[in-house]
Amino acid sequence: MAQSEKDYPIKVGTFLFTMVEPHPGHEVAYNRWYEHDHFFSGCLVGPNVFAGDRFVATRRLKDLRSTADTDMTPDPLTGSYLAVYWWLKDTDDETNRWNVDNVNWLHTQGRMYAERDHIHTLLYSMRWSEQKDPAGCTIDLALDHGYPGLVVVAGDVAEGHTHDEVDAWFREQWVPDAMAQPWGPELVGSGTVIPLADDAPADVVRPKAGPNRFLQLHFLDHDSTEGWEEGYARIGEQIEASGLAHHVWTAPWQQTNFGTDDFTDELR
Repeated sequence: MAQSEKDYPIKVGTFLFTMVEPHPGHEVAYNRWYEHDHFFSGCLVGPNVFAGDRFVATRRLKDLRSTADTDMTPDPLTGSYLAVYWWLKDTDDETNRWNVDNVNWLHTQGRMYAERDHIHTLLYSMRWSEQKDPAGCTIDLALDHGYPGLVVVAGDVAEGHTHDEVDAWFREQWVPDAMAQPWGPELVGSGTVIPLADDAPADVVRPKAGPNRFLQLHFLDHDSTEGWEEGYARIGEQIEASGLAHHVWTAPWQQTNFGTDDFTDELR
């Protein structure tokens, strides 16, 4: 039965995007703390959070990031680890309040890890998703599917234009063309900024991303470097050429390997 034949109630409404850099010499300890404690206690044990996944950018992947000055990674060699979490639709306020209170409580319990920096941690409202196979994996299952590759694309809507126009350009032109290519995504989800709560933990740097920002998660069934030059290396110029938005950042990622120290020696 095709996925579209039934309207299941479990749907992504908000996603938490948290990109972090462990301090030099603390890569292994940070990785173990995050996957043994914080991956669960920081978010997944809370109400309305139903999925999460972790990704890593080794040096080979960082070297492919767009290099223009950007608020996403002011230093392009930082932001080695990325965690993404799905929150149920229409639960933003309740879940955000729990999340802030919970992390503040974890601070009081000594269960945080000081030797790391938040590079970009922000909430995004999921506006739309597109999948290559109508009967395939939906955005709601993407973090459980184990896609080997991920590309994050960020941009800002240009003055005089709207998110609706940018969405239409991606969904009607860029995404169908890309999905027809060997390097292209199987699934794309796109979100817009939800501001952090005023009392969010002080160590979470307030990103400069504003209401014009869109951030997309492109899930791939192959290593994110495959076909890079023909594909994602060109998305920035394509966004600019549309006249609808300005390109901010494109970056490839791969899955971490839970329960191991894999990749901790490949970040720099």
